[in-house]
Order: sequence, then C-alpha cells, then structure tokens
Amino acid sequence: MDETIKFLAYFILGGLILSVVTYFGGKKEGLVAAFFAMFPVVTTLSLFTIYSEAGANATVSYIQGLLLLTPVWILYLLCVFFLIPKYGFWIALVSGIAVYIVAALVFVLGS
Repeated sequence: MDETIKFLAYFILGGLILSVVTYFGGKKEGLVAAFFAMFPVVTTLSLFTIYSEAGANATVSYIQGLLLLTPVWILYLLCVFFLIPKYGFWIALVSGIAVYIVAALVFVLGS
C-alpha cells in the first residue's frame, strides 16, 4: 500500500472515532462517548499499524509504554475532572496537560 494512502487511512479512522466521541459527548451522553473513546479499537488500530510498520518488538515496546504511563494518564484525568468546576475548562485542561507532562517526565527520567 502506498505510504500516502496508508497514512490518509489512519487519519480518516482517527477522525471518524473523534467524530463519534464528539457526537455523543455533545448530546450529553458522556458514558457512551467515553465508551467509544476508550474502546480498544484505537489501541487495536495502533497495535496493528505499529506491528505492520515495525514488527513485534516495537509493538511490545508500545504496550509497555502504555502500561507504564497509564497511572500518569489517570492523574491527568483526575486533575481535569476536579479543576473544571472550580476554574473552567481551559485552565483545567492546561493544568492537566502540564501535570501529565511533568509526571511523565519524572516517571520516565526516574526509571
């Protein structure tokens, strides 16, 4: 498959998933939106594409990274969750991303 077509297909699949999540999130169906956002199809597609590009070792390395950074991601979510009601969306989001970056750096550099 041509490289351009392959990456265009990845882009379209990612956009489709984001569109479904946004649709249900906009209808105040947070649980349904979260289901689609967290559904393993994104991870499965990532695993498939990494495996097809670089093989088993790269795929296992990616999974290890996902497992190791999951607690940091949960910390990001908790930060945004608790700060949105108090400070609004943008401050909560930027704070959550900052916490994620700092925690990930501490975690990765400390390993």
